[in-house]
Amino acid sequence: MAIGVNSDGFRETIGAAEGMKEDKESWRSFFVWLKERGLSGVRLIIGDKNLGMLETIPEVFPEACYQRCTVHFYRNIFSVTPHNKMKTVAIMPKAIHAQESKEASREKARRVSDKLNEMKLGSAAKKVQEGIEETLTYMDFPTQHWTRIRTNNTIERLNREIKRRTKAIGAFPDGQSALMLVCARLRHVAGTQWGTRRYMSMDHLSKPEEELLSDIIAG
Repeated sequence: MAIGVNSDGFRETIGAAEGMKEDKESWRSFFVWLKERGLSGVRLIIGDKNLGMLETIPEVFPEACYQRCTVHFYRNIFSVTPHNKMKTVAIMPKAIHAQESKEASREKARRVSDKLNEMKLGSAAKKVQEGIEETLTYMDFPTQHWTRIRTNNTIERLNREIKRRTKAIGAFPDGQSALMLVCARLRHVAGTQWGTRRYMSMDHLSKPEEELLSDIIAG
């Protein structure tokens, strides 16, 4: 799954339903379909580390950067962490992305990796070392957007909502009935959540530097 953000600052959802065959050709067909629908100016694609998607991005969206979802990155680290050390480890990778710059985050990642090695968690340390750089792409964009573009949780929440609604029904008489329910829920989300506000504001990009600095200081 991924989220594309176009050059006008509006969210363009580039997602795959769970269970979708996520090979390169599937992603290529999906991306081309989105372009044919008019999606353009994509600068960033956010998703989990799916090789099919990663191989396709340069072909279909050559100007787009890739941001690995930080939440999925954390989960990968936790997957090799013993349960009795989870409480200590849980806060460590999150501190990496709480830094003020990419350089500071890299330094924090090095310290986290060293700490994990001291805790005899070499597999977790290796995941930090090998995966950290692709989780920091969002820091090349305006700081006002960082919390919106470092995860693909928007799609994750939507998938959970669809699961919740379909699970409540239990069994459907046929595929068309299931499709009608899912589409109805998608229309509701689009109309009440996505359709009523911009995902990110671009207003700060047109402000004079002095005014922007004043806004940052004011918090």
